[in-house]
Amino acid sequence: MADKRAILDGFASRFSEVATSSGGRLAMRELPFTAQLNFRSNPTDGRVAEAVQKALAFGLPREPNTAASAGGRSALWLGPDEWLIVGGEGEESLLARVLHTALGDTFGSVVDVSANRTVIELSGPAAKDVLAHGCLVDLHPRPFGTGRCAQTLLAKAQVIIHQVNDTPTFHLYVRTSFAWYVAEWLLDAMTEYCAGEAVAVSVPLAESAHQP
Repeated sequence: MADKRAILDGFASRFSEVATSSGGRLAMRELPFTAQLNFRSNPTDGRVAEAVQKALAFGLPREPNTAASAGGRSALWLGPDEWLIVGGEGEESLLARVLHTALGDTFGSVVDVSANRTVIELSGPAAKDVLAHGCLVDLHPRPFGTGRCAQTLLAKAQVIIHQVNDTPTFHLYVRTSFAWYVAEWLLDAMTEYCAGEAVAVSVPLAESAHQP
């Protein structure tokens, strides 16, 4: 079987240059192969909520645009009865089994959407400023701090933004077909925070021909 290849493999060296060229104000990397499951259930069903909390060590967030995390896993609120359950590489089957068990005979659904998006991690004191160039969500700490998430557009591409800590560090869930575009846009938006233009140089034509 062929080895898996991250959609943004070709950007790895450019991502690694960001921290140095920005003087530590920014850092960027891809978190490939993240387990992602779309989970739908009646939010008022206490039995399901209790079963999920017992299995994952955190409860399903009920407040709009919030997330809950523990042990390297998270649940992001997407709607009144919908969450994105996130785990590490290779945890798709485990998480699916846990969620199906939690549902039992109750109406709901568990769908593995891991292949639908990759995750770009953007962190550092200038991270919010970079995102503000192309995102309409107010990222000020008062309305949008650690543990907040939102479905929005970033430079006209659909993304889910999750602030995971106060650094701040953001996880950007990007559709794989838009990953190259978003990565290029972010690198370009970082140019004013970085010395020189190394991070903003376009991918060679031979590589860009494989862009989705």
